[in-house]
Amino acid sequence: ARDQQALRRASQTYRANPRFDTEVAIREVGVGEAVTSFLENKGVPGMVERTLIRPPASAMGPCEDAVRRQVMAGSPMAGKYDHSVDRDSAHEMLARRAEQAAREAGRHEDDAQGRGRDGADEATERYSRARRYQPPGSIRTRSRSDDEESRSRSRSTSSRSRSSRSDSVVEAFTKSFARSIGTRAGRELTRGVLGTLFRGR
Repeated sequence: ARDQQALRRASQTYRANPRFDTEVAIREVGVGEAVTSFLENKGVPGMVERTLIRPPASAMGPCEDAVRRQVMAGSPMAGKYDHSVDRDSAHEMLARRAEQAAREAGRHEDDAQGRGRDGADEATERYSRARRYQPPGSIRTRSRSDDEESRSRSRSTSSRSRSSRSDSVVEAFTKSFARSIGTRAGRELTRGVLGTLFRGR
């Protein structure tokens, strides 16, 4: 029953032919026979027909090499596909263009970075030279002021040394005089000096 339903549905898919019953024709099809339909103008399916199937006249096994070469030599396309040609596709051309653009962009970026580094190094060098630069007048003024400062330092040192020497002489005389006053001879010398001074007055 299931097969009869499938057969009925299959027969209903065809365009009916008034000369025979499609369902009966499909049930009675034999070896080398078929029930089929063809397309007419504008792709419209034609009426179903009963037809015979012609068996293939070609060899069913593999073709021999000699026969293959003979067939290929007699073909109008002989030699056209003997050598493979690997032409560039649109994808390959676009990929090469993108790669070239990326390389050029990277080269421009490297050049810009190099120019930036060179400019920074040059600015640093200029700044260093400006800091090290001293006008000639400032050098002479500084050397002259250094000489004057050294001379004044030497004069003050010599003055302090002379003053210290004179102070040491006076201090030594005073200490000696004080010690001499304390002795007996010193007292007599003091009385003699004072007496001479008072008599003179």
